[in-house]
Amino acid sequence: MNYNHGFIGDQLVSGYVELGCTKDALELFDELPDKDLVSWNSLISGFSRRADLGICLGLLFRMRFEMDLKPNDVTVIPVVSACAGVGELDVGKCIHGIAVKSGMLLEVKVVNSLINLYGKCGCLEAACCLFEGMSVQSLVSWNSMVAVHVHMGLAEKGIGYFIMMRRAGINSDQATVVSLLLACENLGVRKLAEAVHGYILNGGLDGNLAIATALLDLYAKLGTLSDSCKVFGEMINPDAVAWTAMLSSYAMHGRGREAIEHFELMVREGVVPDHVTFTHLLSACSHSGLVEEGKNYFKIMYEVYGVELRVEHYSCMVDLLGRSGHLNDAYKLIKSMPMEPNSGVWGALIGACRVRGNIELGKEVAERLFSLDPSDSRNYITLSNMYSAAGQWRDASKVRALMKERVLIRNPGCSYIEHGNKIHCFVMGDQSHPDTEQIYNKLEELVRKNREVGFASKTEYVLHDVDEEVKEDLINKHSEKLAIAFGLLVTNAGMPLIITKNIRICGDCHGFAKLISLIEKRTIIIRDTKRFHHFTNGLCSCGDYW
Repeated sequence: MNYNHGFIGDQLVSGYVELGCTKDALELFDELPDKDLVSWNSLISGFSRRADLGICLGLLFRMRFEMDLKPNDVTVIPVVSACAGVGELDVGKCIHGIAVKSGMLLEVKVVNSLINLYGKCGCLEAACCLFEGMSVQSLVSWNSMVAVHVHMGLAEKGIGYFIMMRRAGINSDQATVVSLLLACENLGVRKLAEAVHGYILNGGLDGNLAIATALLDLYAKLGTLSDSCKVFGEMINPDAVAWTAMLSSYAMHGRGREAIEHFELMVREGVVPDHVTFTHLLSACSHSGLVEEGKNYFKIMYEVYGVELRVEHYSCMVDLLGRSGHLNDAYKLIKSMPMEPNSGVWGALIGACRVRGNIELGKEVAERLFSLDPSDSRNYITLSNMYSAAGQWRDASKVRALMKERVLIRNPGCSYIEHGNKIHCFVMGDQSHPDTEQIYNKLEELVRKNREVGFASKTEYVLHDVDEEVKEDLINKHSEKLAIAFGLLVTNAGMPLIITKNIRICGDCHGFAKLISLIEKRTIIIRDTKRFHHFTNGLCSCGDYW
């Protein structure tokens, strides 16, 4: 039987593409004697799934100009998809032009692919024009509009399209709901998340594993780990992705022991862990100071589970060793890496150097980071803060001057708290809030109560060369303290306060929050860039290890 023609030949070519044997696929394709439009489309589609835009375009060119075959909608859609996958807007516009000349914009699937392209490339106006010009808008059309707006950080507009979609009588599916959950995460509004959860239950979508996994991940990121556990507990036959998402939730909340128990249960249930699972497991060990446990899992990853070590696993181990004060061991581990350490690995070490006050090593690591990513302002700030904490004001000034020379901007510390279906934002010394007077009165009351039980402001965390009195005034107006004061003013007794911070919480605010949780009998949950801190009865879930 001759396999080099017709359907069988096309299938063989597609098989080679799927296996990654691109050279063999193209050679076999060239040998096919009867290549029709279906053959060309099949091959282009295969390379599109591999996001190989170059080959897709080469095939399209050959098809049009060597074989004199006109592309159809089945040709155009995968090429547009490949453009979207690699962000090639200009090429995508050319394909759009071909679609217009060929009259393909009457095909809903073609327009949907173009909406996705423009949305992912940030051209929302073009995406909206295409959407509004459609005579018939399918579920995929609506989903694309929701998704591209959420992807571009316009969560409220994305939700607006969802509302219009419902009014148009279009029923949602998994893609719609996952985009909605991402919108909730971007906005950080728990009440909205609960409303979407209700919508999921009413629509009978709670049995969908992808949706349930996204929901438990959302609750964890909004600070309600108990809700994540509840969602996971209600899953029937959770898959590896769901198990790993729950493990990630424990890790971000610093629940190392629970994370280990969850991992061991996962293995007993016959679920095979992968490299992502171990990244979260090692991170959980790092945030809980479980050094020996972390070392053990790092050692048996490949030996027992056959998981190849990746750069992110080394980053977690460097963080684990550095946090626990084993800076030399962390440095030796980096030197022994079989691959080139990236900024994540060196960033973990410089963070440990800052905590441990090792300026000499911190300076060396900072130089490596400046070389790897000269535009990342965080590395300059970390080094400057290390110098300031050590009283080396001249060196700190030099680093800040270097930042200025390279036009790098430091983002101000902000704290966010939800109230009244709105997110309230505070910065240090903020006086823009309508309730500023009451907030500062409450803050003064809290500072006084802390002093009465012996709490002294840790002014060493003020990294400015100013008088002690000025330092104390500055530190007492940190953004998270303003958010705590506001939260206590506007919420009922017993309600937990959940605050999100865009930079790492300082030691003084950490101690302040611990005491306030005891004095006011409130649970205070603060999420910074590293982890969640749960303050209850004068203690923090991190055990003062962060």
